[in-house]
Amino acid sequence: MSQHSYDVIVAGVGAMGSAACWHLAQRGLKVLGLERFDLGHAMGSSHGLSRIIRLAYFEGSHYVPIVRRAHELWAETGRQAGLKLLHVTGSLDLAPKGGGPVESSLQSCLDHGLAHEVLEGAEVMRRFPGFQLPAGHIGLWQPDGGFVASEKAIYAHVGLAQSHGADIRTNEPLLDWTPTAQGGVIVRTERGTYSAGRLVITSGGWIADAVPALSQRVNTVKQAIGWFTTHRPELFREGAFPVFILSVEEGSFYGFPLYEHPGFKLGGPHFGREPMDPREPDRTPSENQVRLIRECLTRYLPDAAGEPLTVKGCVYTVSPDEDFIIDTVPGVPQALFASACSGHGFKFASAIGEILADLSTTGHSPFDLAPFSLSRFAA
Repeated sequence: MSQHSYDVIVAGVGAMGSAACWHLAQRGLKVLGLERFDLGHAMGSSHGLSRIIRLAYFEGSHYVPIVRRAHELWAETGRQAGLKLLHVTGSLDLAPKGGGPVESSLQSCLDHGLAHEVLEGAEVMRRFPGFQLPAGHIGLWQPDGGFVASEKAIYAHVGLAQSHGADIRTNEPLLDWTPTAQGGVIVRTERGTYSAGRLVITSGGWIADAVPALSQRVNTVKQAIGWFTTHRPELFREGAFPVFILSVEEGSFYGFPLYEHPGFKLGGPHFGREPMDPREPDRTPSENQVRLIRECLTRYLPDAAGEPLTVKGCVYTVSPDEDFIIDTVPGVPQALFASACSGHGFKFASAIGEILADLSTTGHSPFDLAPFSLSRFAA
């Protein structure tokens, strides 16, 4: 097989990889993107029309500078691609007072000067009558939150990358790769062998195949998402209803205003995820996962608790502490990876693509990436 040469090879052209291809290509680099499935496939973590973007971040205040940059980039990428990718609806974190999530989101707002309001449950239900909250629940309202059109975002990044000369090849997974003595890499697929100065690995649930150091650090799980018939769609339309994270005794659920699909979208429970092998082709959620989602709707969003219209499974790649892992492959500084986004990563993809481009070209990022290093697990 003949060998083709590139500046950077990106293995995995999903949310993170497509963004990396775009940011690298627009800098004038010769880029190859390798994707194991069709573009926009439903075997990973990015399908299902929409993903929440929250600036009030209860997972940790250190995420906020990156998600702010992502917010800017989603808007800019949409403008360049001629697509509306960022939908600002406002976001709500809903949880029992003193339970933690609202207080943590509030702290991230205070740390970074984000506009916000803390609302009693009665006020949440007055503003958004689609909710029926338990006694004692409060909400953290952040007006800049919303959602990203996830599948359109991948198409936008790929289209922009191609317009700057990137070579995107689908249904061509990376089989293996090796570093070279000259400081580059050789990548092998079933169709060919390729060389590059840098390798960026963003292959989601398959990342441990390419980065063996992650084999004991990441797990893949299946999460359920569904779209359900609404009894009063006017309560849930975009412009009248926000994105939200709802923490209740049944678990943590997330939802969206109506968008493109006629059904109301709800996912979760976050910790009701079920282990799976990503090589298993069946993405159908279990009956128990669907039951939990329907019970959440019946109790807390009764006007959206109609029959299911579409139910899908989604693969999450999860780290032990549920934080991201962004680093170089141990002993191979010319090979970078980003993964284990643990079910809360898509919103960051536009910025992580830029970060990977920075690391590939200069070796540095303006953001503090220490919380995402692989070495943290050695401690």
